[in-house]
Amino acid sequence: MNWHLLPLSEITQLLHTTSSGLDAVTASNRLCEHGKNQIEDTKKKTVLQMILSQLSDFMILILIAAALISGIIGDVTDTIIILAIIIMNATVGFIQEYRAEKAMEALKNMAANHARILREGKTMDIPASDLVPGDVVVLEAGNVIPADIRFFETHQTKVDESALTGESNNVEKSIEELPEGNYALGDQTNMGYKGTSVTNGRAIGYVVATGMQTELGHIAKMIQTDETTTPLQKRLAAFGKRLSVIILIICTIIFCIGWLRGESVMTMLITSISLAVAAIPEALPALVTIALAFGAKKLAKNNALIRKLPAVETLGSVTYICSDKTGTLTMNKMTVQEIFETAETKYNTAFEEKNRLLHAMALNNDVSKGENGKWMGDSTEVALVQFAFDKNLNRADLEKIIPRIAELPFDSKRKCMTTIHDIQNTDAEIVVITKGAVDVLFEKLNAEQKSHIPEFECKVNEMAEKGYRVLGYAMKTLSSLPENLDPNAIETELTLIGFVGMIDPPREEARQAVSECKEAGIIPVMITGDHKLTAKAIAEKLGIISSEEDLVLTGSELSELTQIEFVKIVEKVRVYARVNPEQKLRIINALQSKNHFVAMTGDGVNDAPALKNADIGIAMGINGTEVSKEASHMILLDDNFATIIVAVKHGRKIFDNILKFIKYIMTGNSGEIWAIFLAPFFGLPIPLLAIHILWINLVTDGLPGLALASEPSETNIMKRPPRNPTKNIFSNGMALHILWVGFLMGVVTIGMQAYAIHYANTHWQTMAFTVLCFSQLGHVMVIRSGRDSIFKIGFFSNKPMVGALLITVALQIMIIYMPFFNEIFKTQPLTLYELLLTLAVSSIVFWSGEIEKSIKNRKRENPIVFP
Repeated sequence: MNWHLLPLSEITQLLHTTSSGLDAVTASNRLCEHGKNQIEDTKKKTVLQMILSQLSDFMILILIAAALISGIIGDVTDTIIILAIIIMNATVGFIQEYRAEKAMEALKNMAANHARILREGKTMDIPASDLVPGDVVVLEAGNVIPADIRFFETHQTKVDESALTGESNNVEKSIEELPEGNYALGDQTNMGYKGTSVTNGRAIGYVVATGMQTELGHIAKMIQTDETTTPLQKRLAAFGKRLSVIILIICTIIFCIGWLRGESVMTMLITSISLAVAAIPEALPALVTIALAFGAKKLAKNNALIRKLPAVETLGSVTYICSDKTGTLTMNKMTVQEIFETAETKYNTAFEEKNRLLHAMALNNDVSKGENGKWMGDSTEVALVQFAFDKNLNRADLEKIIPRIAELPFDSKRKCMTTIHDIQNTDAEIVVITKGAVDVLFEKLNAEQKSHIPEFECKVNEMAEKGYRVLGYAMKTLSSLPENLDPNAIETELTLIGFVGMIDPPREEARQAVSECKEAGIIPVMITGDHKLTAKAIAEKLGIISSEEDLVLTGSELSELTQIEFVKIVEKVRVYARVNPEQKLRIINALQSKNHFVAMTGDGVNDAPALKNADIGIAMGINGTEVSKEASHMILLDDNFATIIVAVKHGRKIFDNILKFIKYIMTGNSGEIWAIFLAPFFGLPIPLLAIHILWINLVTDGLPGLALASEPSETNIMKRPPRNPTKNIFSNGMALHILWVGFLMGVVTIGMQAYAIHYANTHWQTMAFTVLCFSQLGHVMVIRSGRDSIFKIGFFSNKPMVGALLITVALQIMIIYMPFFNEIFKTQPLTLYELLLTLAVSSIVFWSGEIEKSIKNRKRENPIVFP
């Protein structure tokens, strides 16, 4: 229902109410009909359901089966280790899902607890949850509006709607119905919305919507959606499904081949379990989580607080950044950019110096200075006073010689503010200064100046096209102060002395950040509640709009488009102005439908649905509401767009490093599979025990894998486009690398095994086990960079990696030579010759990896061009 377009008489008929309020019986019946005035929540998962959901992954189920079978056949050590891994991964997942439930709680806390109403003409306080449509709510400064209302009585009422609309200026409220048209929430000046605050004056209004039917309720519905899965989660989920099928097929083939060769069922069962354990990267979930945590810690030092760990890697895949304007791309501080003073000199004598306009700016305002020396007052007036102050005109000093003796406060009908001053040094004792919208002032000018209005309008239009908010100043003198301060008498026959162009200027660092954004293949989009001209001007200054193909769309224009029409043009739109919450969500969904990964910034309650549904929601730490922070994935501690680009760079580096240790772990697991798979074909026994595989997967994979998280970023990291969201994690040659290097590891391992057995060496299994361990350590040094040789980037450029390699080698030596660990791991001490031999053989993998990079680099530098 468009309550803002209806006359009050029609509203009372529709609501069956009066200005005296409802009677008790009607109110009780409506409460039964409409329900409580509360924000409702969807049914939450229980703690048990959350835990079970973490254990339902098919890869986890295979590990559980392997653990159970190991326990049944008596291998308790393997069972304990596997179950410990499962519990650790489930705990991490549970904690993240549990934290995601907090956004709705913050939204509920915004609502008022009590409401003052009229019932049958009597004022009473009731719980806000008992409000019903048709109730009459009484409001004063400081109250939170308890439901959506239509005002029918206002007295200089101003409402802070920033939490709902994103606009920081308090809104002056009126009672008249609005002309027919499409209005954003911020323009519906006769309406009050649940959760917003009255900052000035008093008012009375009819309740038109309660509970989930309010604008706040609509936002709550939009928040009640499933969490958006991240790029890595999607890719790992797809990988897990494929890997699970492959594991079952390979295990079945191995079991059948062994059984047909005459091996015992128990032996082949143990072999199949070993193969399943080898294929499943047990350490991968833990390593990914730890790497994301390391990344989150580094981002916090750069003013980006990560609330949900997967957001770290999502940053590396972002293709669109939809950013709020005020405070993020701009300074959130109105600033005078340009002034225009008319040629009229009639009132120069009213002041000691000329500068009529500057004097007017300094005197006509209600700004004061706080104890901390900061200006206090409306942001627009602060900008005007600051400009005059910078020109050595201080209001406090001026009022000593030109005191204010009366005023006509601003109101939304007149759109003007007038101050009246006593000027003692001139014949004209009283001077009137009026400030207001220029179109309103034009109607109040004297006959002589009205002929110059077309000239004034040209100048005003020039300022408006630059996105400036334009205010005019006019003056006149009186011989004495009128007894009756009638605006119609005082604000007439004025002389325009000039006007001022103001804007919330763009941040300098944001301009550079937008440039870096584009260079990195990320498209920045501005979404704002501000007007079209202002938004376009800021976007052009920042470089967000850089060609005629870049579109600017208003909320009303967007509402007229069908979803199909909008999706067709969404990739060309660079600025959205005067949009409402549903439209922000619509923008996000349209971009996601085109396979983009979208980052969305916001600070208000109105931003919460889009923040929650974006691939990464970024809330403002300084000006953001609790609802927006709880719905977000990341919080900007400095509310600065440039920080997002720093975070994107970190995100790309972290994602690169995650891919590196996926490459590292999967190549090692591939080597284990090839070794176990190929050994029977060469008449060799199974080279590795299940405990050996678990050691490699947890220790040999784990420590160097963690150290990869500290790898410095690649040199071209912000000069390449985002990773294609449709590609899986094994694209760009990773799958081929995993297969051939893994095959090489397997061949080297069983080659070492065959050599040792041939020479009747009883240490053959320890030698094969050690070769596979050291081969993986050589491999991790190779993949530290996807492009550059280890000899170019330096062995010591990642000190944690050096430490991890030394510790891993020491641990491997320990389980080879300490009797206690010989018992557990079924190993035997090697001679010096055997140890050196295993080191030499395992280095084959390192040198092969370096040769592969060298070949790829030559192809990049000298691509083959076909005629």
